[in-house]
Amino acid sequence: MRLIAAACAGFLLAVLWMDLIFDTQALRHRGADVLPESVLDSISGYYHRATTTSRPMNHLIALVMVILLAALGFRWTTAGDPGWLLAALAVLGGVPILLALIRTVPNAVRLGNRVASPMEQSRLARSICRDHLLCLGCMSAFLVLWMATASPGIP
Repeated sequence: MRLIAAACAGFLLAVLWMDLIFDTQALRHRGADVLPESVLDSISGYYHRATTTSRPMNHLIALVMVILLAALGFRWTTAGDPGWLLAALAVLGGVPILLALIRTVPNAVRLGNRVASPMEQSRLARSICRDHLLCLGCMSAFLVLWMATASPGIP
């Protein structure tokens, strides 16, 4: 189970990296209220493909998140780890998943549909970028802590 969770976290980190390749375009225009059309077109085109036209592959990310949470639950019930460690792993693994569910994915769908004003699209793009940077930090810390504290006797 240790390697399954590590593989899931690694997969999610790779997805975040791909997202950030597009998201970081917004960082170059911090002083502007509205992002240039070329930037909005690039970011929104990516999110349209990633959230809407890539079905059923976009469901793979959700499945990996569920598997990661199941592995965490399995460790919670079998490993006998200290409470602080399990709580830290739950926060570091759960916050990015919850954030994706309630804010990041809905914002990405809205941005991908491009029905909002350029000002709102710019706000969405910046919000998604911030979310992904936070998720990158949490998931990286989760993976390090998971691997550093996993019991060698538990597969």
